[in-house]
Amino acid sequence: WKETAVEDMTEAQWQETMSINLLGVFLCCRAAIPFLKQTDSGRIINISSTAGQRGEPYHAHYSASKGGVQSFTKSLAGELASRGITVNCVAPGWVDTEMCEEPFQGEGRRRIEATIPLGRVGRPEEIAGPVLFLASSLASYITGEVFNVNGGSVLCG
Repeated sequence: WKETAVEDMTEAQWQETMSINLLGVFLCCRAAIPFLKQTDSGRIINISSTAGQRGEPYHAHYSASKGGVQSFTKSLAGELASRGITVNCVAPGWVDTEMCEEPFQGEGRRRIEATIPLGRVGRPEEIAGPVLFLASSLASYITGEVFNVNGGSVLCG
């Protein structure tokens, strides 16, 4: 997501981000719910971002879309709980992925890591672990939660 001040952001940029990050989650959940209701069980795990909790300057579209995923998760958890379906969200911070290559260039990675209490960016498998936990029977009494996986960069919840 390209850095853009709100006054310079086009509606097309805003809509594209909302379509990918928020509408995409809605459509996937809507398609899965009828199948999950047939068994009165199941897990929905949405992926958000720390940006949805704290906002990100020059990334208002991204932050708003990820905050929307978190609110949508909570709303859906309330709708589906009586059917034995849990709905949770994992909110990663900075992770060493292709999406972060540009901000990590030059001194970028060092500056970012300096803001993370654990002193480093996460690895993809460190995000996968909490997702697996939420999908397991160990998390059967957890619903409507935003599971923060960010090395301590956003302390909330």
